[in-house]
Amino acid sequence: MFSDFSQEQFLSHTELFSHIAPEEIRSVLFCLGAIEKTYEKGETIYRAGQMITDIGMVLSGSVNMVVNFVEGDSRIFGHFEAGEAFGENYAAIENRELIGDIVAMEKTRVLFMDLRRVMQTCSRNCSSHNQLNLNLLHIAARKNLGLSSRMLHISYKSIRERVVSYLSEQAMLQDTRVFSIPFDRQQMADYLGVDRSQMSFQR
Repeated sequence: MFSDFSQEQFLSHTELFSHIAPEEIRSVLFCLGAIEKTYEKGETIYRAGQMITDIGMVLSGSVNMVVNFVEGDSRIFGHFEAGEAFGENYAAIENRELIGDIVAMEKTRVLFMDLRRVMQTCSRNCSSHNQLNLNLLHIAARKNLGLSSRMLHISYKSIRERVVSYLSEQAMLQDTRVFSIPFDRQQMADYLGVDRSQMSFQR
């Protein structure tokens, strides 16, 4: 559990609260009606079909957005680690239902903030609130680029090409030939839209 000060220090280094001083974050969180919840591994945070109004910020642990298809298959459409926000696109559009479940991949702490309060003009017209809106726009743009990258990976016909495309992108983003990825083998197979057993034997 963070103390108030350490939590504010942590949040000041996240993309959502970038360029907002730690001492200003407490008042921003109060303005947004922020609440913190803890989830166990495998616990569902939101279910497909729900309509939400909150942004979730992962404080510790990680979550996936998992889409389950009628035929029984599932695909990972998003992965969020500590310091990353999720749910903002759905919260921003009224009556928009989630297409997948948001699931804790380990014991996870999430800070929820009411997006409607983010989008409203602050009565004090404070610079921190304006900066939060700008940061949210940057997050949305980055995630759109991420979806474009995934579409590129899965556009390849062979499993090998999909894996190489994804790993090449990670090597470039992390600027090293030795790097880590946020998925285990099954999650990576789901992300790339392939069968794990086939992916395991690719050479």
